[in-house]
Amino acid sequence: MQSRVALVTGGTGGIGTAIVKKLADMGHRVATNYRNEEKAKAWQERMKADGYDVALVKGDVTSPDEAAAMVHEVEQKLGPVEILVNNAGITRDGTFHRMKPEQWTEVINTNLNSVFNVTRPVIEGMRDRKWGRIIQISSINGLKGQYGQANYAAAKAGMHGFTISLARENAKLGITVNTISPGYIATDMVMAVPEEVRAKIVADIPTGRLGTPAEIAYGVGFLAAEEASWITGSNLDINGGHHMGW
Repeated sequence: MQSRVALVTGGTGGIGTAIVKKLADMGHRVATNYRNEEKAKAWQERMKADGYDVALVKGDVTSPDEAAAMVHEVEQKLGPVEILVNNAGITRDGTFHRMKPEQWTEVINTNLNSVFNVTRPVIEGMRDRKWGRIIQISSINGLKGQYGQANYAAAKAGMHGFTISLARENAKLGITVNTISPGYIATDMVMAVPEEVRAKIVADIPTGRLGTPAEIAYGVGFLAAEEASWITGSNLDINGGHHMGW
């Protein structure tokens, strides 16, 4: 497999770390962004101890200017971005009738506007080179909704709307654009949920367990592969059968 440059936003989180490792294991040169330098450096050291050399670039994906500067720095360090994984995301949960404007805006900016901010600086280069892989990490809750997550569900659903439009625009240029919608994954955030609440979630999953970050990363590796050139505009559900549709 040809070694390419991959940029994973939010790569220092649980799912992000697994994606970074998967792409590196495939032989790609991988970069991710950070906002908190101290935490990012500690993460980088842990990755090095595991045998992964990941380029770290400072950048706030909610800012178009910072996102463009981040992409430019990655390309200066590693070369043109050929694989982009839009993984950055946050939650600011609350029932809609009590939701504050900042709860809505922060989630939309981080989870959805960031997809425009980071993809825009790389798409023209991909079109010129006639090759690219763009993958959005959405969520099961963008498909089925979730109590207290109107902001999050709206952003995650919007990510796939972006996917299918961009896929149509670039299909003839060797660029695929796809979405992955994870179900409930055993990340630190989910494991922090009270045990009785987690038990109710797991009881509703046909496979009887939470997913792992590595299982989401496997999906990213699949869609990023050279052989996936005829898969575009798709959504890959990885949720243990928790939500099924066609």
